[in-house]
Amino acid sequence: MKLRDLFGKGKTVFSCEVFPPKKSDPVDSIYQTLDGLQDIRPDFISVTFGAGGSNVNQSTREIAALIENRYHIPAMAHLTCVAAGREDVDRLLDGLKADGVENVLALRGDVSPDYPPKTDFKHAGDLVAYIRERGDFGVSAACYPEGHLESPDLVSDIRHLKEKVDAGAQHLVSQLFFDNEDFFRFLERARIAGISVPIEAGIMPVLSERSIQRMVSMCGASLPSKLTRILARYGDHPDALREAGIAYAIDQISDLIAGGVEGIHLYTMNNPDVARQIAGSISSIRTI
Repeated sequence: MKLRDLFGKGKTVFSCEVFPPKKSDPVDSIYQTLDGLQDIRPDFISVTFGAGGSNVNQSTREIAALIENRYHIPAMAHLTCVAAGREDVDRLLDGLKADGVENVLALRGDVSPDYPPKTDFKHAGDLVAYIRERGDFGVSAACYPEGHLESPDLVSDIRHLKEKVDAGAQHLVSQLFFDNEDFFRFLERARIAGISVPIEAGIMPVLSERSIQRMVSMCGASLPSKLTRILARYGDHPDALREAGIAYAIDQISDLIAGGVEGIHLYTMNNPDVARQIAGSISSIRTI
């Protein structure tokens, strides 16, 4: 199933993201995560792509095939320009097709100091266009409610996003954010610019002050005062912060669905228990 076909059916699409195990761990260590996610029946599951190295990237294909063929949930495999040249892309796409995986998220990716970046595709839009030329895949792309870190301004950011959609992206997944007004303003800019494809809101529950500060520094997301107060009050109390972080994510999602968002993409960090708790709290409002 192409992911674009999930939208427009009278309910909010709910999807999850997982990442491959570390290179030192066997790929089947992902079973525990997927077993837990199977219980909540997400509409699809995406699998991230490593910064480099054939073992990590082979794991992306293996896990995506596992999701499709063992768990019978649509899978979306991530693919990045910096980690994959033309031959890498061809090999991975051929493998995904053979495994029955129909959907790819085309990204530029973050440059890793441990691996020299590939240069066949300079921008995500170039990779989108190349994958679409093959004709066999649903192609998704990323979007940034607060603008990409390298964009000079929000207008330029929307212009580049429109280029990715014009190149063939059929569905967009947003970077994490913590202030829903940032997302709603972004959505308005995108629609004014003529971007009409489904756009999912990316939500990451705050479970650790250290990890969320690292993610914020990497992607440039801002921390609203409400969340800053939560971190200040509960940052040294892991159980309390976990509870407050999950509550904050549920509140975010509830408000987004009330505002008519087309989909929620949950960054699970391979934690199925948190995903189950969040999914259970929003199960009724998704279908209204």
